[in-house]
This record gives sequence, C-alpha cells and structure tokens, in this order.
Amino acid sequence: MSRADELRGALEAVDSVLRGGGEADDILRGVVAVLHEQAGYTWAGIRFVEDGGPVLGPQAGADAAAPEAASFPVVFQGTRVATLEATGELDAADRTFLEQVALLVSPYALVGWDTGGEAWEP
Repeated sequence: MSRADELRGALEAVDSVLRGGGEADDILRGVVAVLHEQAGYTWAGIRFVEDGGPVLGPQAGADAAAPEAASFPVVFQGTRVATLEATGELDAADRTFLEQVALLVSPYALVGWDTGGEAWEP
C-alpha cells in the first residue's frame, strides 16, 4: 500500500470519527488515535491555547516531548484555538494531510473559547 493510500484511509477514518459524534474530547481522542495507529505517526497530539499558552490535550503514541514534532495551527473563526502536532517522517503529502485534519477538528478544539453564553454546534 502506498503512503498516499494510507493517508486516504486515515482521512476516511478521521471523517468517520467526526461523523460518529459525541463529546468533543472523545472525538479529539479518536482523531489522535487514528493519526497514531492508522496514519503511522510516532506521536500525535493537540495542544489547546488556554490562558495565552499551550496546554497538552488528547495525545496518542510515544513521548510528547519529542523535539521534531511538526505543528499545524487549528483555527476557528480566524482565531488559533489549538495546534495539531505529529512526530515521524513527514513529507509533503503528510503535511497536506495534517493541515486538512487541523481544519476538520477546529470546531472541536474550543477549550476555553468564549461563546458568549450561546450554545455551539461543531
């Protein structure tokens, strides 16, 4: 199986997690599990922007302190709300894939987001 096929399958699995619904935390845990188990990244995690700094949230795989983690901003309505990170050998296809995943998870990464009292639907 080619890397492109692996990433297509992983993107389908991410989509399945998102369509499955549930609590945002459970969805994000499912997504990082897919990134580790199906996309093959050594480690994957999401760092939320809280109180001006990054706070590690859901993660899967080996040590989160790996210095070679690639970061992809998770932006919701023009504001960075988190960072999607992954370690492993990343080529251009991996970077494109992870940018897509960062976009897809953005409505679920609203920890600390002020909704002004309005309910939000991801």
